[in-house]
Amino acid sequence: MTMPERKGPLTLLLALFLAIYINHADGLAVMSVDLGSEFMKIAIVKPGVPMEIAYNEESKRKTPVVITMRNGERLIGDGALTTSVRYPKAAFKFLNDLLAKPLDNPLVQQYQRRFPDATLEQDEQMNTVVFRHEGETYSPEELLAMVLEKAKDIASTFAEQPVKEAVITVPAYFNQAERKSVMRAADLVGLKVLQLMNDNSAVALNYGVFRRKSFNSTTQYYMFYDMGSTSTTATVAAYQVVKTKEGTIVETNPQVTIKGVGYDRSLGGVEFQLRLQKHLAKLFNEQKKTPQDVTEIPRSMAKLFKEAGRLKTVLSANTEHYAQVESLVEDIDFRAKVTRDEYEEMCKDLMERVSKPIKDAMDAAEISMEMINEVILMGAGTRVPKVQEKILAEIKREDLGKSINTDEAAALGAVYQAAHLSKGFKVLKFLVKEANMFPIQVEFERTKVDDDGKESTKTVKRTLFGRWNPFPQKKVMTFNKHTTDFTFDVNYGDLSFLSETELKTFGDLELNKVSLAGVADAHTKYGKDAESKGVKAHFKMDESGILVLDKVEFQFEKQPSPEDDQSTLSKLGNTISNFFSGSTDEKPSEDVKEGEAKEGEAKEGEAKEGEKKEATEDQKKETDDETKETPEKEETKEEAEKPADEDKPADDKPADTEPTEEKADTTEGKSDEETKQEGDKTEADGDKEETKNGEKKKKANGEKYDSREGKKDKKGKKGDKDKKEEKEEEKKPPKPQTIKEPIEAKTEHRGLPEPSEDKIQSMKKKIDDMRKKDEEKRLLEIAKNELESYIFTYQDKLYQEDYEKCSTEEERSVLSGKLSEASDWLYEQEDSVPTQDYKDKLKSLQKAMKDVILRVKEVSERPAALDALKSMLNYSVHFKEGMKNFTAGMTEGDEIFTEVEFNTLAKLVNETTAWREEQLALQEKTPLYEKPVILIEDIATKVQALDREVKYLVSKAKYYKPKPKPKEETKASNTTTNTTSEDIGTKKVKDDKKDKKDKKKVEDDDEDVQVEVENGDEPVTEEPINTETKNTESNTESTKTEEQSDNKKETESSDKSDNDEKSEKVETEETKHGHGENGPDDEL
Repeated sequence: MTMPERKGPLTLLLALFLAIYINHADGLAVMSVDLGSEFMKIAIVKPGVPMEIAYNEESKRKTPVVITMRNGERLIGDGALTTSVRYPKAAFKFLNDLLAKPLDNPLVQQYQRRFPDATLEQDEQMNTVVFRHEGETYSPEELLAMVLEKAKDIASTFAEQPVKEAVITVPAYFNQAERKSVMRAADLVGLKVLQLMNDNSAVALNYGVFRRKSFNSTTQYYMFYDMGSTSTTATVAAYQVVKTKEGTIVETNPQVTIKGVGYDRSLGGVEFQLRLQKHLAKLFNEQKKTPQDVTEIPRSMAKLFKEAGRLKTVLSANTEHYAQVESLVEDIDFRAKVTRDEYEEMCKDLMERVSKPIKDAMDAAEISMEMINEVILMGAGTRVPKVQEKILAEIKREDLGKSINTDEAAALGAVYQAAHLSKGFKVLKFLVKEANMFPIQVEFERTKVDDDGKESTKTVKRTLFGRWNPFPQKKVMTFNKHTTDFTFDVNYGDLSFLSETELKTFGDLELNKVSLAGVADAHTKYGKDAESKGVKAHFKMDESGILVLDKVEFQFEKQPSPEDDQSTLSKLGNTISNFFSGSTDEKPSEDVKEGEAKEGEAKEGEAKEGEKKEATEDQKKETDDETKETPEKEETKEEAEKPADEDKPADDKPADTEPTEEKADTTEGKSDEETKQEGDKTEADGDKEETKNGEKKKKANGEKYDSREGKKDKKGKKGDKDKKEEKEEEKKPPKPQTIKEPIEAKTEHRGLPEPSEDKIQSMKKKIDDMRKKDEEKRLLEIAKNELESYIFTYQDKLYQEDYEKCSTEEERSVLSGKLSEASDWLYEQEDSVPTQDYKDKLKSLQKAMKDVILRVKEVSERPAALDALKSMLNYSVHFKEGMKNFTAGMTEGDEIFTEVEFNTLAKLVNETTAWREEQLALQEKTPLYEKPVILIEDIATKVQALDREVKYLVSKAKYYKPKPKPKEETKASNTTTNTTSEDIGTKKVKDDKKDKKDKKKVEDDDEDVQVEVENGDEPVTEEPINTETKNTESNTESTKTEEQSDNKKETESSDKSDNDEKSEKVETEETKHGHGENGPDDEL
């Protein structure tokens, strides 16, 4: 039978799907990568999984930052670390120190000393170091991109969905070139970087997130000491609760601000490990088990380096331990005892450098050690007892803070920030203000003319972002006197706080050269009618600490003319007035002209005097602004932040002092440039002011003012007050018009050149090719494993009892031969054989085994399928009978089901039963090694047909509602008996009893066939009230007295109610029997 068309559920299903899809799209997972030199930790956040460290393929929580390439095979992570011991020349590791570095950089030379097996050379185009291996070159950026791609794969696998956005941690001492290099590496593999977060800031955020309730408006200082694999950092962080404003909403949130940082780029765990490696090599050579020097054997030194790392960890908890390496040189084993005292003695000079980062951080923060609440340890290097001893000696305390996970705090803090920055999550705000460690300044040349008419050129320097300035932040630099096209340089500022070695390590001090075009044209266009406010360059240091030039514009200020002062409404009113008065004179009279001219001259003179005063004041302000550095107010949401009990900004350090030449020039009042705050007034504020000025102009032009709005004082006091205000407002000058003309800015990168677009595409192609090669290799391994597994599985199963029953001896012999042949073929193939050949071989075996496997499957699964069919038949029969009994008493027109529907179900049951018996009889005559007569899929088709028909009937019963019964009006006649109030009350009580019984009857029915009685609808049975009425009418026609008639009517009504109650019980029992407690499993 055909199902009736129902569009409602389909529409609902579509809406539900869209809602799920949209929610899923909004809730995509994000990740963080704590990018260390030796290991990386990956954390994810996804719906239902808050801040979790992702496990890699080896179920480890950290992954080695190692890549190996050998014979076209690339490995990343734990597999690469294992391979690097056997093939050290094929390994690429500790990549962070090589980013954006030329070959002659001290850090590159240090890397070459530490790992002499690496072949390094200079890239002629980029002037940076690259690895040379097997005829190919690999830049540190390309290798780092491969590592980040591995991190993305690990996060996606763990999150069970694609992950494309991340926050990556970098050392706080990374400069502009190094930060851009990390960003390019992420871009090469399609990873969107939400932020490059300093690792010390990530640790501070992680510490604060779980202690947010312990902070208040009073600043609390903490120090985080982090000794990692290659570097050591000490950070002073300040926590306090501040007020922030977003639009009109003021919030109070905790904030962490980095106040000072000290670091040592070459002091880390790897240096301790290298000392142990050399010590072990010395001990082996002293044993004289071989004439060879072990230091000249790369593979042996790689084994000793690995053992030194294990030994370093053990000696942190034990005073002595044995180092053991099997087959260190050929088949010669190595074993030697090493004590902690020996270890500390060989690292004595390194221990003396432990305290310096602490001193530098305290000097930068300009606070005393007594103000530090706690010194908290980070990094694996701080587990060395001697390191902790040196730290305690420096801070003069008895204990150290160990309340955070030293390995995972940075990753967890960064992933919290990632959730905050992403669109799919809403987290409790915890503001982070990072600090710029290296000042950045703007340099330009200015031409001066002496009194003798001689021109001289002077180089002017202005600090743009000072040391320890918070970021993200925006700043505007204004060039006041330039009216022609010019250039300026953006470079690092005073780096005298760095040592000579650190300065060489730092790299190039020049950043960008900016050439401006269109300045002269803009001045020619607007300079005659408007006052020049200078060329404004808008700079931004973004969340990642990277400097960006947003835009450059030439700003002018035009004073409004008298005609502009007149409001639009006033002009419209004058036009309408002239139209109705018939005035057609467009030119005013000469007298008016003269009067206006005189007034104009007078106003002009006053304006000029005012302008002179304002110009003098502006000059003073500009001169003052040039000597100091002020953060821009419109820069970020955090710029509105204030401590909960203070109005001053958190960063109130004095500005950097300018050179003597600039000070002298400032004293003369002839400075050209200023670094000032960009106005924080929005366009909306400007519109408000314009509206106010418009109202003032209306009043000034004598327009009518409706004082009814403020009729509080009937004697006119309010009117006098308004007049005074009008007079005061008339004195205020109109708001000048600001004109901003965009200027073309061409930026040329200085120092290390950035890669061209062609170079970037070439790097992407190289990485894509390697990715495809890895994918092909993975698919090849899968194809080999599947083929090998199939051969082993069916060589064993072919002679099991089930397979022997369902096949002949000849058939098994042929199949066994094919399996053996495929096994021999598999082990004879070389690696060059394409993946498709293995897949084809597997398909041929599957085709040969198909019939036997089908027969075995049918024999094993057929009984369960037949039981399911039998159960469905029983259920269908009981359902049909139960529904018939349930609807038997319904009146015509109120039936739930039609006779056709019952007959259709009955016919389907009978046909299925007959088919089942017939097929079973045929199957019993068929041998097991021949094709089965009755198949499981045929049985499933029959079950589905029955299930579909029954579900349709159940659904129809579920949503069935009986038709409301029309009320019968009692005909008024002389023979109608007057019903007393007592009779009416009796009938009402009986009707209520009847409704309760009907409701109980419905609840006792089968769960799948519930017919709910909603809103007091009457059940579909004969109504006692109607019967009672008929009896009453018949009794009225008799010749008995009125009293006798009433008594008889009450007696008959009571008897009828009792009979209905009995019939209800019988009907309920029949319905229960129809569905049966045994359900669909009853026998046919």
